This record gives sequence, C-alpha cells and structure tokens, in this order.
Amino acid sequence: MPSQSAANSALLADLPPLGLTPEDLASDIRRHFVYTLGRDRLGESPHYAYMALALAVRDRLMERWKNTQEAYRRADCRKAYYLSLEFLMGRTLSNAMLNLGITDAATRALNGLGLRLEEILDSEHDAGLGNGGLGRLAACFMDSCATLQLPVMGYGIRYEYGMFRQTIENGEQVEEPDHWLRNGHVWELERPELTVRVRFGGHTDPGSQHGRWVDTQEVLAVPYDIPIPGYRNGTVNTLRLWKAAATDEFGLNEFNAGDYTEAVRSKNLAENITMVLYPNDASENGKELRLRQQYFLASASLQDVVRQWVAIHGEDFSRFAEQHCFQLNDTHPSIAVAELMRLLVDEHHLPWEEAWSITTRTMAYTNHTLLPEALERWPVRLFRQLLPRLLEIIFEINARFLGEVAARWPGDLDRLSRMSLIEEGWQQQVRMAFLAIVGSFSVNGVAELHSNLLKQGLFRDFYQLWPHKFNNKTNGITPRRWLAACNPGLAALVTEAIGPGWVTDLSQLARLAPYADDAGFRERWRAVKRANKERLLAYKQAELGLWIDPQALFDTQVKRIHEYKRQLLNVLHVIHLYDRLLRGDTQDWTPRCVMFGGKAAPGYAMAKRIIKLINNVAAVINRDPVVGDRLKVAFLRDYRVSAMEIICPGTDLSEQISTAGKEASGTGNMKFMLNGALTIGTLDGANIEIREEVGADNFFLFGLTAEEVEDLRRHYDPVSIIEQHEDLRRVMDLLESGVFNRDEPGIFDSIIGSIRSPWDPWMTAADFPSYVEAQRRAAAVFRDQEQWTRMSILNCAASGKFSTDRTIAEYNRDIWKLEPVRPLS
Repeated sequence: MPSQSAANSALLADLPPLGLTPEDLASDIRRHFVYTLGRDRLGESPHYAYMALALAVRDRLMERWKNTQEAYRRADCRKAYYLSLEFLMGRTLSNAMLNLGITDAATRALNGLGLRLEEILDSEHDAGLGNGGLGRLAACFMDSCATLQLPVMGYGIRYEYGMFRQTIENGEQVEEPDHWLRNGHVWELERPELTVRVRFGGHTDPGSQHGRWVDTQEVLAVPYDIPIPGYRNGTVNTLRLWKAAATDEFGLNEFNAGDYTEAVRSKNLAENITMVLYPNDASENGKELRLRQQYFLASASLQDVVRQWVAIHGEDFSRFAEQHCFQLNDTHPSIAVAELMRLLVDEHHLPWEEAWSITTRTMAYTNHTLLPEALERWPVRLFRQLLPRLLEIIFEINARFLGEVAARWPGDLDRLSRMSLIEEGWQQQVRMAFLAIVGSFSVNGVAELHSNLLKQGLFRDFYQLWPHKFNNKTNGITPRRWLAACNPGLAALVTEAIGPGWVTDLSQLARLAPYADDAGFRERWRAVKRANKERLLAYKQAELGLWIDPQALFDTQVKRIHEYKRQLLNVLHVIHLYDRLLRGDTQDWTPRCVMFGGKAAPGYAMAKRIIKLINNVAAVINRDPVVGDRLKVAFLRDYRVSAMEIICPGTDLSEQISTAGKEASGTGNMKFMLNGALTIGTLDGANIEIREEVGADNFFLFGLTAEEVEDLRRHYDPVSIIEQHEDLRRVMDLLESGVFNRDEPGIFDSIIGSIRSPWDPWMTAADFPSYVEAQRRAAAVFRDQEQWTRMSILNCAASGKFSTDRTIAEYNRDIWKLEPVRPLS
C-alpha cells in the first residue's frame, strides 16, 4: 500500500497552473457558482456571486501559497513569527486581486457575466479581527512581509465576533454583536490535523525535577490559515488564527439525564475564549477571559512552532535560536516569554540556563503605548488560579533578574522595587511589559519621539541596564491598500506622472514634487479629490440625511474614541465656529464639513459621553437656519477599515491632535497624508516625522510640546486660561448653558468638569487657543485652492518614508535578520 505522502504527491502531480485571463476567470466563477455553491437562476443575493469570485481568486492564491511554503521548507531558512491579538484585515477580495494583478481581468470577466465588481465587493464583510491602529498595523506588516518575500508567519485569534457593530440612538453609542463569520469565511483553510491543547487551572507537582502541571482543564486550539499574498511576486505567506474548542463537545450522560445546560458547559467555556474580540475587562470575569485569550494565543502558537522543529530536528535545540524570531506585537502576547520557558524546561527537559538563552535570543518586543495604564498588569491571584506553572516560572525569572539588578546597583532598593516583574501593593500584580523586556533581545518603539520617551520615562531603568536592546522602528502603512486599491483615481494619476514603481518603492513619490508647480496637473489632482469627496458623500448621504457641498473643506477625525486623542478638542472648535456664525462673524468664511468616526470601548464612560456630545452638537448645528450650508457636522457610525478606504481619499484636512507625548505613533495620519490630505496636529507620535518630511510650511502645527506639557502639569490652571481667552470662554458658556442638551440637563457635566480640572492630563484648555489659530490658517489656505492643491501634492510626494515596506526592511535588518526566499516556479 503506498504511503500517504506518496498518495498526496500523486494527487498533486501535473496540475496545470490556473489562467489569469478574463475567460479563465469567468469559467471558474461560473463553475464555483453552479457546482461549489449549488446556485441557480432564482438566486437574488450578490453574496453568492461574491463567493464564486472569491473562490476563483483563492484557487489562484492556493497554488502560489503551496509553492511558497515548499520553498521555505526546502531552504530550511530562518523564520519570524508575528504574535498579535489583533489583525485588522478589512476586506480581502480587492486586495488579493490587486496583488495578483487580476483586477482588470476580473472586472472584464464579471462584466461579461452581467455583474459589476463594485457591487460584489460590497458583499464582503470586514474581518472582525481587530479594533484600531494596532491591528491595522499588523495587517499592513503582513502585506509588506509577503511583498518583500520574507518568511514571516502571523499568529492570531479567530474571533467569532468582532469588536462590535456601532449604531447611534439618540446620540448615544449602542453596541451590537459583529458576527462577521455568520456566512463563513471563504479565505480560511481549517487545519484540524494541527490542533494543539492549551491548559488552564490545576496545580504543579512540587516533587518533580521538571515542573509538572497537573489536574488541568484542557482546551483545543484549532488552526485556520489565511493566505497573505505579496504584490505580484508569487509569494503567499500565512496568517494562522486559532479557534478554541472543547476536548469533549457534548456530555451525553448529562443530556440523557435532562441537564441540557451542563451537557454543553465545557463546550461553551472553551469557545468563550475566542468568542469576542476584547471582552469588557471592567469585571473580574472579563479580566479572566482576557488573560485566557492571551495565554491561548501564546501557548498554541509556540507549541505549533516547537512541534514543527521537533518533527525535523528531534530534541536537538542547539540551533533553534538561529532559526526563529518571535515578534511580540505590544504587551498582549508577552506571556510567550514564560510559555517558551515552560515548553523548553518542562516538556523538552532543557536546563534552565539553556532554555533562557534560547528564549532571550528569540523574543523581540514592540511597545505601542506611552500610557502607563495600558501596560498590562495581571493580579498574581488570577495567575495562580489560571496559570500556576507560568506564575512559578515568572517568579523564577524575576528572582534571577533582580539578582542581576542588585549586582549592577548594590543597595538600591527603590530601583529593585521599580524594576521587579512583580508590583507590590494591596494585591501583587505581574507587570507584563517588564516580562517582555527582560525576556527579549530587542525592545522597540514605533516613532522617534515614542522610542525616546520610552527610554527617558516608562522604561528608563531598563534602558540604563540594557541600552543595546532599545531601538526605534517608525510605523508605516502598505501603499497597496492605502493608495493603489482605495484611491484608484489618484493612483492612476500618480502612475501616469512617475510610473508604477512607487507601489513597491514608495520613496519614488518624491518625484511628484515638481508637479506641484504644474497648473494642469493641479487641476487634474483637484478633479480626483472632488470625485473622491462625492463618493464619500454618496456612501453616507442616506444615513446622515444631510446635503453637504463637496466644495467645502472636509475636516476629518476618524480613530478610536479616547480622551488622549482629543475628539473633545475638535468638537470644542466646532462649537467655536458655531458661536462665530451666531455672532455674524462670517467675513472670509470657509464652508466646512467636520466628520468624526470611531468606537468607544463599551466600558469607557467618558469616551461614550464624548460621542454623545458630538452627536448633540451636530443635531443643533445641522438644523439651525442661521448656519445654513456654511458648517455641517457628521458622526460616521460603525467606523471600520472598509469605511476608511472611502473616507481617506475624500478628506482635505486630517486631524491628528493628541496631547503631545501620548500618541505612540499613529498610522491614520500616514494614510491621509499619502492620499493628499493636509495635517493639523501636535508634535506627537509620527506627526513629528511627517512634518520633517513635508516641511513646516505644509503642516498646520499647534499646541504644547511633550516637554511643555510636563512642565505645565505642575501648575496647570485651566480656569484661568478659560477666563483669559474670549473664544474659549464663549465656547464654555454655550456648553454650560445647556444649548446642546436642553432636554437632558447635566448630561455633559463630567466633560465640563474634565476641561476645567487642573488635573486634566490631556491639557484640552491649554491647547485650545493655539488650535483655533491653526484652524484659521488652514481655512485661509483652503480658500486659495491653487495653494491648497500644491500643498496636497507635496504631502503625497513626501510620504515615501511611511511605507511598511521600509518599516519591515528595518525590522529585518536590525532584529529578524531573515533572507528573502523566492517561491518555487
């Protein structure tokens, strides 16, 4: 009887490559529609036409996927693994067609079948695998790794429900389940044969030489693979997502006894781990579930990698560190440090020193936040309950680490306390960011300012101990999705001017700069922007019920709703504009539409109250006949990747107004810049580097610097600022008089109190006067459309630095040290 591998080889032999012509695609679309999906002429839904096209495209990815993975196997190459709780992929179909180079062929194939590509693309749900910039960055990174032909694999969680679908009722955010998988996910490939077991609970056996974790509850981690194509190079990398499943799906005895709830209890408990992205951790149950998710991701992923190694190399781990690098995307997967130690010491019986050497040569940590409260801490009590063996390992790591600190700074007890992985207090807590730093050979921030502030502030003690570990990797975005795919009109104009090379080498956009002085080119640039603004209006017109002049200044702030991102400062400026209109101050007025979008975490009361304020202000302004068409305000509900693909090309002014020293990087600022929007912003995160690239004259700067924020904090007096600045005083009078909440008295008292508080960490009042002046400058420039267009072209031309191709090349040069591998032909 032939072996299974021989049988597989026979099944794979002599398969001809799939064609890429319109005729080839049309034939496969029809075949999948009729035979795979079983449809007939009575079907009305465009969903099945989408499925048929997606399956035809996936077939073509599949052959390249197999050739890529086989090339990696034969090369026995060093690989990197990107561990992230979020991968905000958005829609896949348009990106896959772009990277395969078949968008035009698919369009013609569909036209021949009486179908329109635009309608079919709208049938795809955004993959609910992330929330904001962290997850979108991970998706861009995966795109660039494949485009650069680097052997990098992503590991994440296959959430059944995404963040949530946001609706607005009476101005309030209402969260509804985002069951993005309800119609299946055509792009994934289930790999049940690679299932691993993840353990929780139980206790350790103190009599064992190697830690024995016993009496545990086990959960299955089932992998689902998603192809990640590079740009027209044949490479297709893998994103592996884990789904939790019970070891026993069904308790037959309990069911037969009539206890139906208990019969499926273990199934429900297991599946809860991957049920929802970011459960609300305001409750104890929420905290426990978050920790379960983080360990589930780390353990399943590391087991998968170690298993592959042992299958080839047996128990010889001498070259493991040479062949592997694990990049921890923020603090969420930092438990991987302790889990790799557990696998090496407990499961494969390596001595502690050898296992620690491997761990600290393979782990690399990216920090994404300057907010101390965002650096996760888990109660030791919770660790002891869920992960007792991991807690023992962390205590051992800490004891050895503190010995190193004590040897470096003898007698410095304060430093020992500050650097300990265990924070003392009314309850002990594990400092997960510190665990990541101690266990990694590389620690990077994501913008120059952010990385410097980490070294000077949050991680100063660690930087003094290990300066060689710290480095910067400024974030980026993929130009494939964020210009070539989302803004085809502008992409075509750019390509006509400088050629197509910019798609994989964004620095070539610098060649656009001379076109800023070409009147004919400026006119065509404006025509593209006008078309994009009209597309944006068409996208939201029915929902908003507003008529908005596409010639108005489209002033946009779309991102996660958070106090440090200062949507509040923006809405205070909107109230200021409203006040000017009420006073008849309309000389040199610039018509403006201010658009907000973003979700507040379900447990974040202040962020949800800010959403309510935005919507109440919008309701008053949009129906006031005194205002007319001179000012409109819109809250774009349910902001997501596919929405940004329409919002971004249609925006004139990009709001990047976080309190200086609070935003790690930002990537929305880069997307808007690449699409020709001008930025109004503080010297925060990547804004600093954006301004350096485009020049101070093409950036609307305002606000305190990070140093000035810290200096002012000691004697901050917002009440005095309000009294001294007439515009701000008038805004506060309107806000406090109840103009925007006549039927809801007191509803905005918490917001008013935060603005007036001397302990306001976001310095809203302090930056308001400077912000208003920067907005006046922006409005004045917009009235001169030739000048605005010139600045718009220069912004796009200067955005070459902000490609994830550049970011990933730097990760690879300094951290991963991988060799590109070409797929088999």
